[in-house]
Amino acid sequence: MTDDSPPSTSPHTSTSVTVDGLEGEHARVELVDGTVEIWRLSDLPRDVQEGDILDVRMENGHRHVRIDRAETRRRTQHAQAELSDLNAGSPDGELEL
Repeated sequence: MTDDSPPSTSPHTSTSVTVDGLEGEHARVELVDGTVEIWRLSDLPRDVQEGDILDVRMENGHRHVRIDRAETRRRTQHAQAELSDLNAGSPDGELEL
């Protein structure tokens, strides 16, 4: 199912979304409430990647989307630390998924 509607934001708001996956000309993004929407890649920064955190804000009636590199890095490091902790408890040193 493809929803080519623009990102859901109301005027004068700012929110963060997570890029869950890239599929052809579309990105699957997870909103703060956990719902998933399909957005056009053409509406996103050119270098967007899976796992990126996007800052979406409305200003003067225009939607601005930018990659929040600091938050993306923080969440990636947190997830890696959690995985390392899980692997440390494995008898072989690594978990097999």
